[in-house]
Amino acid sequence: MMDPYPPSPRLPTREEGARRSLRIVLADDHPVVRSGVRMLVESNIPASVVAEASTPEELFAALDRVAADLVLTDFSMPGGNVADGLSMLGRLRRRWPELPVLVLTMAGNAAVLQSILDTGVRGLLNKSDALTELTLAINAVAHRRNYLGTGIRRLLDATILEGGSARGPLSRRETEVLRLFTSGLTVSEIARRLERSVKTVSRQKMDGMAKLGLRSDLELYAYAREHGLLS
Repeated sequence: MMDPYPPSPRLPTREEGARRSLRIVLADDHPVVRSGVRMLVESNIPASVVAEASTPEELFAALDRVAADLVLTDFSMPGGNVADGLSMLGRLRRRWPELPVLVLTMAGNAAVLQSILDTGVRGLLNKSDALTELTLAINAVAHRRNYLGTGIRRLLDATILEGGSARGPLSRRETEVLRLFTSGLTVSEIARRLERSVKTVSRQKMDGMAKLGLRSDLELYAYAREHGLLS
């Protein structure tokens, strides 16, 4: 029987990387964005996009099919069984733990950004900074160095200076539950997706809302829109 979880692809050494084009799998649900990112990457660094994906499941299928040196992915993509970005990144980490991942996002909430970093991604870049920083980020991540985009770093630093923490008031699991709930899923659906009990998910939702000072689902939806929890 074929192993459903093939071993992670061996990453190139720096010398090997210098001798050949970097193989990138690109994932974003907007074709225009994928086209623009691909053109930017392939025209500025020795790299080629060996596969594209528009959903999490397409991304996983591409990684099963082709050898890759780096994953460049949007954080929030609809479709498939892993609609939430944190779940997608967690699955990537479990299946391909040595494969460098660079995430592009429009999220502007410090707790969400820290939760993304907590999944073990090598790089995090705001989409608004991609034109000026993308090639720098790819080069850093491909050589096993971490990279935080200017906009991301400024937001996290500002949170710390304001007396908070980079993580913000929410735990990673609370952030995940609130993101899924405000995206339209019920508590029962979230429990099935995350393989947790309904009681646990309900408690994480209520704990998260309490930390944010929110008293109703309506206030939660408003907070999510205003603070980038949905991006």
